[in-house]
Formats: sequence, structure tokens, C-alpha cells
Amino acid sequence: MHTMWKGSVSFGLVNIPVKMFAATEDKDVRFKYLHKECNTPIKYEKVCPTCNKQIQEEDIIRGYEYEQGKFVIIDENDLNALGGEKRARSIEILDFVQLSEIDPIYFDKSYYLSPQDTGEKAYNLLRQAMNDTGKIAIAKITIRNKESLAALRVYKNLLIMETIFYPDEVREISLVPGVPQDMSTDKKEMDMASKLIENLTEAFDPSKYVNTYRQDLLDLIHKKIEGQEIKAAPSAPQGNVIDIMEALQASLKQTEKENKKKKIGSKKQTG
Repeated sequence: MHTMWKGSVSFGLVNIPVKMFAATEDKDVRFKYLHKECNTPIKYEKVCPTCNKQIQEEDIIRGYEYEQGKFVIIDENDLNALGGEKRARSIEILDFVQLSEIDPIYFDKSYYLSPQDTGEKAYNLLRQAMNDTGKIAIAKITIRNKESLAALRVYKNLLIMETIFYPDEVREISLVPGVPQDMSTDKKEMDMASKLIENLTEAFDPSKYVNTYRQDLLDLIHKKIEGQEIKAAPSAPQGNVIDIMEALQASLKQTEKENKKKKIGSKKQTG
């Protein structure tokens, strides 16, 4: 696993040298854009429209547009003067909180943390203390000149860090149009909806969830490579149930049948 960052977790006056690794990976199937006439991949070049020439990486600088067409230039010395280099080496723990207090909307990306050569004892101490207290840490970290809030917690037998959005990065729900307000709910419909939720409730098992679209797309790609004929998948029959009560009743019948099948299957396995 590739080490993408090295630094330390600052825990009061304790510093824990750590290495950071990406905890997740993007497995989306990606396509290249080709020229229709010859199937050659299209190039995307960085071109200055004023000078009308291609620009090299070393010719590119940072600029902040404070008015339309007016920029203030920011270089590495400016960023270093803010103490960015020092911050970029530290995960600074600010507070300890309960994980249940953080809404999932705040979570962004996940990273595994492992101790560097001299950090095993302090790493184990923090891991055990967080396990025993049931708390997680809120911290600050700077990655690639971007400061982020982060949640530090124990995941299985290691520390995991998840960057989280700042409150002003989460849009106000009042901006979302068309949300029903003060609408009464029919009791029978509510009872049936609750029953439907009960029928669909199971212990969370991440291994049961599969990206079926990605798998179908890979199968299609392999078939095309092998020269097989591609046939359109038959359209799923569309129900025409508009009434909420009818939809709930049909859903309950379907889930009850599926639950009976599951119970019969589990009895056969244990029998």
C-alpha cells in the first residue's frame, strides 16, 4: 500500500509519528475519448488563449480572482509564511466527542493511519484509550495546502482518519426547494410504512452490496472484446400503482414472501 503522507498525531503534548494510506479506492469504469475517424485518444492540452500557445507545468502559477479579470498572485513563499509547512506535518487533535454526534453528511474521505518506527507505543496508547472511552477525536490536518477538519477513530485494530466538511461547506437545507412542511400523515399509511421498514430491516453486512452496474458494464466490455453480439436487456415491467396505500400493500406482500423464503433457507442450512 502506497504511503501518501507522513507526519504525527499531536495528542496534548504527545506526538505519535504516523504514516497515512488511502482507505478507499475508486473502481468506476473509466472511458477514454477517441477521435471517431481513427480511434486515437484525444489530447487535452493547457493553452494560454492570450498568447495562443501551449503552456508547460513550470509556466503555471496560482492566482486568486478578486474581481473579474483581476488576480492576486500567490506563490510557495506566501503559503509557507502562513505556517503551511509546519501544519502539513501534523494531525492536531482538538476535541473528543461521540461518533453519534456527527451526521454522515459531514464525512468526506477515509485514510488509514499506521505508526512510524518510533510511534508504536504512543499509537497503541491512543488506540486503547479511545476504545475504552468510546470516544473519537476531532482534529485538523493540512493535505496539499488544504486544511481540513477530520475525525480520528478506531476501526477494527487501527486508527482511521476521515476528513469532514466544515459547517460552512454544508449547504443550508432551507435552500432545497419543494420540501413538504407541516403535512399530516394518514395513520394506516404510517402503520404500513413502519411495517414495511421492519420487514426490510437486517443487520448491516457490507459484503452483500455489489455494484451491479459496474459488473454489467465490465461484462459488456468483455463480450465486445470477444466479438459477441450485444442484445438490449429486456425492459422491466413497470407497475402502474399511483395510490400510496396500494403501493404499500403490494410492497408488504412482496417483502413478506421474501422473508418467508429466507427463513425456510436458514432452517435448511441449520437442519
